[in-house]
Amino acid sequence: MGKGSLACVGLGMTLGSHLGPRARQHIEGADVVFAAVSDPLVELWVQGMSADVRSLQPFYIEGKPRSESYREMVEAMLAEVRAGRRVCGAFYGHPGVFAVVPHRAVELARKEGFDAIMEAAVSAEDCLYADLGIDPGTHGCQHYEASQFMFYKRRIDPSAYLVLWQIGIAGDFTLARFATGAAFRRVLLDVLTEDYPMTHEVIAYEAATLPIHTHRAERMTLSALPAANLRLETTLVIPPAKPMVLNRPLLDRLARLDAAQ
Repeated sequence: MGKGSLACVGLGMTLGSHLGPRARQHIEGADVVFAAVSDPLVELWVQGMSADVRSLQPFYIEGKPRSESYREMVEAMLAEVRAGRRVCGAFYGHPGVFAVVPHRAVELARKEGFDAIMEAAVSAEDCLYADLGIDPGTHGCQHYEASQFMFYKRRIDPSAYLVLWQIGIAGDFTLARFATGAAFRRVLLDVLTEDYPMTHEVIAYEAATLPIHTHRAERMTLSALPAANLRLETTLVIPPAKPMVLNRPLLDRLARLDAAQ
């Protein structure tokens, strides 16, 4: 039996639309494929590309810490690599974006002397820019996981976009919930209203996972956040609330440098 290897690839967000040729080659050429996808139809599609596809979804159980689920997923993948098999981890979206397992699995496999790679893919962030018509280069864009944003002191610029991921579990300390409720969001609201008015319009965004679906872009005022329908896959997009302010002293300094040239 040959030496095992690991490739972690992304399926993109929309079924069949975002899969790149290199990712497909890894899936079709693997001895074992571990799939972490958001829809049963997507899993069936992956099964059509490989004879041995194993779902990672059963590792997620309500009330079970996700940290434990992640550890078990990594161990399941590495066990097959150690047994000399070509292993592919197929993850929805981008395997390196809000995906603990691919990063840990690749790192551990390399540490143990196995060939391990990660292929880039279309992420929810990529879809967000296209679906909402946002160019991050126009005003700037700040990205945070929602709970991390709450737990740590952050320096927010309200003249740029603020994007909060996994808003549906904002404030969860346990890593075992699939959702938090209105009380948790009111705490988040207290944090946000330090920089944004309650009347400021925000967007609840979800990328489409099936070609027959459209993305979600539900607009609401910030004050409506606690009662909103926010799921694990929902991302909160907060547009700029203030204009950008020119840094006059710095511009003058640059002008003097330019003139000296």
